[in-house]
Amino acid sequence: MPLASVTDNCYVRYMQADPDEQTWLLVSVSTGKIASLRVHVWRNLRKLGAVYLQQSVCLLPDLPHVANAVARLDARVRAQGGHSRVLRLQLTDPTEHAALVEEQRAGRDEEYAEVLQRVPQFLTEIETETARGKATYTEVEESEADLERFERWLAAIQARDYFDAPAGAKARAAVEQCRQALADFETAALHADTEDTDDTAPTARRDRAEASHQQPTAATHD
Repeated sequence: MPLASVTDNCYVRYMQADPDEQTWLLVSVSTGKIASLRVHVWRNLRKLGAVYLQQSVCLLPDLPHVANAVARLDARVRAQGGHSRVLRLQLTDPTEHAALVEEQRAGRDEEYAEVLQRVPQFLTEIETETARGKATYTEVEESEADLERFERWLAAIQARDYFDAPAGAKARAAVEQCRQALADFETAALHADTEDTDDTAPTARRDRAEASHQQPTAATHD
């Protein structure tokens, strides 16, 4: 079974479990004065969507891929002389559990909101270039690169959206709108390129015909 399917299945089981049966990872890290290690830890915990209880102490859902990532981080911190502890715990207070889930969702909603803020600019640029008659393959390639960045960005947020933040559906719909707009833009570019080819073909044939009638004649000598 592909890794993605295993991860998805574990995620579904985790979400379907009762709150008091869901386990969490409590991660406490002290990197000392090693700045590069501190940045590495911060970036990786942020990538996982950690909810901080206080400085250097955070909580994460106890999912297999999360636990593996935390274990690798823990090993690196220890190998470089830092201190790290990873504990598994359950939240027995439903109120605390709900607050933690809501905080995690709020963090993802903020990230999805950033995606939603950028989408109108992407769509406007395509609309403007189309209106100007500049639907060219160069423009299409630039827009493709922009869309790929959107897709990577969205995928990174979704990977740490463990509790289906409300704004996620809107962000996915917005990126899908970008895909459709780009597909239409590419079609317009293809149409424009075909028209250019059709327009230049008769001229090219006429030029070749004229050239064939203007071949230099051989000089004659007495």
